[in-house]
Amino acid sequence: MATATTYGAWAHARAQEGTRADAMPVVPAADWPDPPCEAGHLVWAETVAGGNYTHRVLARGTELRLTDLHGDACAHLLLYADGRPWERLNVADTVKVQWNAYLGEGALLLSDQGRVLASVVADTSGRHDALCGTSTLVRNTDRYGDGTPQSPSPAGRELFKLAAAKNGLQPRDLPPSLSFFQGVAVRDDGTLDFTGSAGPGGSVTLRAEQDLTVLIANVPHPADPRPDYVSTPLEVLAWRAAPTSPGDALWDATPEGRRAFLNTTGFLAARGLA
Repeated sequence: MATATTYGAWAHARAQEGTRADAMPVVPAADWPDPPCEAGHLVWAETVAGGNYTHRVLARGTELRLTDLHGDACAHLLLYADGRPWERLNVADTVKVQWNAYLGEGALLLSDQGRVLASVVADTSGRHDALCGTSTLVRNTDRYGDGTPQSPSPAGRELFKLAAAKNGLQPRDLPPSLSFFQGVAVRDDGTLDFTGSAGPGGSVTLRAEQDLTVLIANVPHPADPRPDYVSTPLEVLAWRAAPTSPGDALWDATPEGRRAFLNTTGFLAARGLA
């Protein structure tokens, strides 16, 4: 179809309605095939291509499932308390407070206010990283020849800048990120061992414990030793659920976690939000 004229471009654009690409958001989310919940509860359904990013604001209690469809996705994640961007994911506190550098089911993702932003309620991958952060423009340019967002090898931080700008955030608002689906282990001598992926189909499910702004960049892990830029699609699904509450096994799993949940609900209750 010719697009050299305004009418031609209009007709071409209108003809795209209903077209499905391999990587795209599905709107409305309820149209997602085989949803993991009642279709009406689904609020976000998207496939993120390798070397791309996405973002969304999620309500407290929403569950977010990330799936490595083909075995080479790497979901770099940043979280912010929606409307309070100064309260954001603090990877150092997430590791330090819980005495554990390895993420998995039962882990809490904490802010530097001692509050829970999200909890990991399910994990079938086990290959995650809280130590290395994401890739940078300088590193990707040196390694792949380019790291700009529109290049064949975009850096995670450059994509985070775009996602941040669409949520009123600036580069200075970007802390170190977490990585899901590509693992790193610490050797006895303190050096890092890249453990890679658990294979296709691994998933991790997070529960939002506050209203959150979520930023995701799907790019290769910076410790991936392969010379080529390898990044495959990431499935993102989110649905309405309920936040963790007293009596839940996760609430009382550890003294540190219980205190973080108490900090969170106390803060929200004082503002009429819980």
